Amino acid sequence: MTMGIAQELLVTAYDEARLGLAEGGIPIGAALFDSHGALLGRGHNRRVQDDDPSVHAETDAFRNAGRRRDYRDTIMVTTLSPCWYCSGLVRQFGIGAVIVGESTTFTGGHEWLAAHGVSVTVLEDQDCIDLMTKFIADRPDLWHEDIGVID
Repeated sequence: MTMGIAQELLVTAYDEARLGLAEGGIPIGAALFDSHGALLGRGHNRRVQDDDPSVHAETDAFRNAGRRRDYRDTIMVTTLSPCWYCSGLVRQFGIGAVIVGESTTFTGGHEWLAAHGVSVTVLEDQDCIDLMTKFIADRPDLWHEDIGVID
């Protein structure tokens, strides 16, 4: 996959991250596409909004995509390196590719995914980095809750 196409797909996830922030939540967005770039589902971290710790951006996008018989030809696009929970979702359902907006502010399981045959592209997109950097500085309490750090 070319970087240009990956950047284009990231726009949907980034828009979701900004929506989550506007709702008072954690600004992480994701989208699931088929191998031709058709959008299947999009979502954002809704832990705060839904009072549900399991609604990460990737799980929200996955749920919104609906059922498929096979996920090998799908691409999960996320603004932030997927945590272990979301990395497990990718492995469990055999999602074939992951595009990561950035892993500067948080490095989850994307290297583990790559080691297990998932095509991983890390963009280190400056808009994604800036969004998370500002959020972490403004709301360290929510950020630490999201990544499971107890002060």
